[in-house]
Amino acid sequence: MATTESNVDVLIIGAGPAGLMAAAWMAHCGVKARIVDKRNTKIFYGQADGLQCRSLEIFDSLGFGDRAWKEANHMIEICMWNPGSDGVIRRSDRIPDTIVGLSRFQQIVLHQGRIERFFLDNIKKYSGDTIKVERGVLPESLEIDEAKVDDDLAYPVTVRLRTLTEEEATPVQQQTGSKVPDGLFRSNLTAVDDEDDLIRKSQARAGVTEIVHAKYVIGCDGARSWTRRALGFELDGEATDFIWGVMDIIPITDFPDIRMRCAIHSAENGSLMVIPRENRLVRLYIQLKEVTPDASGRADRSKITPDLIFGAAQKILSPYKIDYEYCDWWTAYQIGQRVGTSFESHNRVFLAGDAVHTHSPKAGQGMNVSMQDCFNLGWKVGLVAKGVCKRSILSSYQSERRRVAQDLIDFDHKFSRLFSGRPAKDVMDAEGVSMEEFKDAFLKGNMFASGLSVNYGPSNLVVKPGDAAEQGDGSERTAKTVATHAITADDFAKKQALASGLPVGMRVNSFKVLNQACARPWHFQERLKADGRFRVVLFAGNILSPEQKARVDRFCKALDAPAGFLHRATPAGQKIDSVVEVLTIHSSRRTETELLRDFPAALHPFDEHTGWDYNKVFVDDVSYHEGFGDAYKNYGVDKERGCVVAVRPDQYVGWVGELEDFEELHKYFEGCLMLTAPDGAKTEVVVR
Repeated sequence: MATTESNVDVLIIGAGPAGLMAAAWMAHCGVKARIVDKRNTKIFYGQADGLQCRSLEIFDSLGFGDRAWKEANHMIEICMWNPGSDGVIRRSDRIPDTIVGLSRFQQIVLHQGRIERFFLDNIKKYSGDTIKVERGVLPESLEIDEAKVDDDLAYPVTVRLRTLTEEEATPVQQQTGSKVPDGLFRSNLTAVDDEDDLIRKSQARAGVTEIVHAKYVIGCDGARSWTRRALGFELDGEATDFIWGVMDIIPITDFPDIRMRCAIHSAENGSLMVIPRENRLVRLYIQLKEVTPDASGRADRSKITPDLIFGAAQKILSPYKIDYEYCDWWTAYQIGQRVGTSFESHNRVFLAGDAVHTHSPKAGQGMNVSMQDCFNLGWKVGLVAKGVCKRSILSSYQSERRRVAQDLIDFDHKFSRLFSGRPAKDVMDAEGVSMEEFKDAFLKGNMFASGLSVNYGPSNLVVKPGDAAEQGDGSERTAKTVATHAITADDFAKKQALASGLPVGMRVNSFKVLNQACARPWHFQERLKADGRFRVVLFAGNILSPEQKARVDRFCKALDAPAGFLHRATPAGQKIDSVVEVLTIHSSRRTETELLRDFPAALHPFDEHTGWDYNKVFVDDVSYHEGFGDAYKNYGVDKERGCVVAVRPDQYVGWVGELEDFEELHKYFEGCLMLTAPDGAKTEVVVR
């Protein structure tokens, strides 16, 4: 058969949660994209299951947070079990699984297959039939034409794809028809595709090769990433001697906390974590002390069986009894912590997820951090591909996410060793692990594990003092390519004080506000949908004060000026909020203010077909049924004078300033958006 050739804006390699997150952004942003995966079907059993607060906030912004929330098992409490002086395990502590008040969501567990289903449905909803997972498709070569990487209109990345036969795309374990799916070799797949309308069948094209010319490639193809190897990149780090098994079972037991998340240290037999799952399932993470690495430093996982894993669990839980009749899935792994040497090549090919960081699964971070990599990257690639944003913003991906990956590895390095270590028998036992130290690490790790402690360093997307080399990932390339805004530490401190509860570089927390026009309460974060738009959030303060009303009017006049960023960022023929949406929160009494009387038209734009927009002005006031969100207080904003906040499409704060700081706000958007000059040509303005 003849080899075909095609062009695509974005090619995504790998259709796990990270790849599907990237594909969802392309669907939401309206970008021409393809996603391929060498597996012949989606995940059905096992693998990742924990969903942290930030991931649920992201799912909600995409439009399917409610599906995960309703279907999952909710994690409310952690119980810690440790051996007493007699060596018998006893419950020593109960702590909340999620820090109280941290987010409107708490941690839940739901297996990866359902999460992939939600993504597939969402991608179909927003892209129609234009983006579908192409299964059984293997990349065979990747080349970057360096002469074209600086040309916005070029397709400098060439990838050769081959469609596999059914036999090639089917893992050995699946072919042999194992009764219990195992994950030893990433073979935990269902034998039949579910819902063919969402998964492009490729058997009819088996053996066909295709040359794809792409503007951008995103490699989300796992720890053994083909894309990473094709770029010649490595993972730096080490494997430990700790071997763990995992089982998803319906337990029959007298252990009292089997429906709680538990961290259990036995005196001599190792450690175990209990994760209660949906549909009566329980996941057990079980330390395998009897399995040790060979001379090469690697354990022979092929010799590990469900009986061996479960026998270890029974010893750890003794004197409590546990058995099972149904096992849904099992696997084994050797703990290792590794981070990629680089996350991108020429800002044209990017790596995300397990392709650039691997670690133990017990902190519930693998799937979460992988998806959040692509939640950071996807909109940047999508908006650059559409010509909305400048290519220079792409350098911020590595500077922002490599540091997160390194923080994750550092956390996991400490946490996994504390978990796998033998409990100290007394204060003189230097070789043992202090259970107080373990508890302290667990508590401190909760903030990190929630995904809400991420704080991005300075770039052309985040206005704060310093440079990317110091506050980002420290790489020489990033320091040279990520533009930073010139702001002193003193000036930044003054700006940040205007909204102390909205730290620049961190995600926007959520508090209830009311719609000015209809009094409906909303979590403000619900208004920050993942649709590719930047937001300007105007805290208008006390709009009934003549002095404050004059400040708001002056700000809106500058905002609505033809030479301002708002009009120059909006493509011809599109609505004024298509690239940057302006949202307002004021602090006056709702019943004493009127939308059309007290707020300039720029804050609720008029459309000749649909009239005024009633969904952009909100008030920090008491609702009839859901209390008072006290947003101004929680965001740390003065109720009289307010402030202005620029928010990125991924809900992270990029800039904070006074209403009079419009020129600085304009420069922020000049630094990241392609603005139209008065003559209609696109122009780039260098921020110095």
